[in-house]
Amino acid sequence: MRAIEITRSGGPEVLEWREVPDPRPEPGEIVIEVAASAVNRADVHQRNGHYDPPPGASPYPGLEVSGVVAEVGADVEQFRVGEEVCALLAGGGYAERVAVPWQQVMPVPQGVRLVEAAGLPEVACTVWSNVFMTARLRKGETLLVHGGASGIGTFAVQLAKALGSRVVATVGSAEKAERVLALGADEAVDYHQEDFSEKVRADVILDIIGAKYLAQNVKALRPGGRLVVIGLQGGRKAELDLGMLLAKRLSVYGTTLRARPVDDKGAIVRSTVDKVWPLVSGGAVRPVVYAEVPMERAAEAHRMLDSGEHVGKILLVR
Repeated sequence: MRAIEITRSGGPEVLEWREVPDPRPEPGEIVIEVAASAVNRADVHQRNGHYDPPPGASPYPGLEVSGVVAEVGADVEQFRVGEEVCALLAGGGYAERVAVPWQQVMPVPQGVRLVEAAGLPEVACTVWSNVFMTARLRKGETLLVHGGASGIGTFAVQLAKALGSRVVATVGSAEKAERVLALGADEAVDYHQEDFSEKVRADVILDIIGAKYLAQNVKALRPGGRLVVIGLQGGRKAELDLGMLLAKRLSVYGTTLRARPVDDKGAIVRSTVDKVWPLVSGGAVRPVVYAEVPMERAAEAHRMLDSGEHVGKILLVR
């Protein structure tokens, strides 16, 4: 088969479409003939040499795919050859085929194109597990989403709104503000123009920035609020005012999805399919696709992501 290899650490030009060995399913695994993958910020970090795959994972980038089941390994009874599926991966999505534990495989939601489904597993599992399973966002509470125009952000806005929460999103331009408001956000804050901590009071914050926003996030949380940090685009070290943490009875969570054990990811996948897929099938939540780029031109897709101009997901299609 062919796959995108990271030939060395660096810019998008280090991504090359090459012949590589075909994957073979281990017991408990499924091989998927890939229809599409999606570009995530983690792929850029891996390309830059800052985010190695977990031990035993594929060396190729790509944390989610959609496609058709091509082979099933021993002990797999849940899926059959020929089924259309999407899957959460620890790596290997930028390829013609990928092997994945069956626990991380999901049916394609009704009404979603097979290619579009490649943009769902990572965002859906990330948002559901962090905002709802971990931070326990409830109906009527306010969610603040940083990076509201990103793949994670556009999904979080829709899902929280569909489940009855008030949603505020930070964005980097007036155009992106319009887009997230159209997706259902109650308010959009342009971080170039305003300090969100001066005008927003939230019960839950989903943060992809990290250190740069820590003090502002703590200030913006209501008493009993929950901060979930899932990214470090703004650095990894910052000073935390423990006095404010205690006085406001706040909780701070730090989570990643990629390196979790298969059983943990399987539990998240099952809960996502149970709770989120009906909303996707019903049209209340939809994948937001910015561009579909041929997989062999992954470097072009990475340049799009690096530019920061996209809204939603950038897909790599076969």
